[in-house]
Amino acid sequence: MKLLCLNGPNLNRLGKREPHIYGHETLDDVKKNVQNLAASLGATVEFRQSNHEGVLVDWVHEAEDEKYDGIIFNPGAYTHTSIALHDAIAGIAVPVIEVHISNIHKREAFRHHSYLAPACLGQISGLGTKGYELALRTFIEREK
Repeated sequence: MKLLCLNGPNLNRLGKREPHIYGHETLDDVKKNVQNLAASLGATVEFRQSNHEGVLVDWVHEAEDEKYDGIIFNPGAYTHTSIALHDAIAGIAVPVIEVHISNIHKREAFRHHSYLAPACLGQISGLGTKGYELALRTFIEREK
């Protein structure tokens, strides 16, 4: 199984940005943990991060063109603003699981709505960086 993990704006600052909300792990820590788990389960996960919406849209399209089996996607703030990412996800046959480190439903009201969720297989929110691993395990289980 070949998965793509996309990370949106400010996730490059993970471990430094608001650690009381997002914890102390860096995105590199998350990447190592997820890739180690993937290898133990016979899968691969490629990690990418961008602060630019159009780049993320291009990578969503590329996931289908490059025949990825699924996308683990933490879109960050674009969750609440991006119709373009919704349309990109809705326009591909590759399943997407939306992941959020914090519980977006317990935070500011503007974070309660996800434009992406209706186009995704599911959403994991509020379980810290373990949400990435849960998304990986979900894709593995679906493959069986």
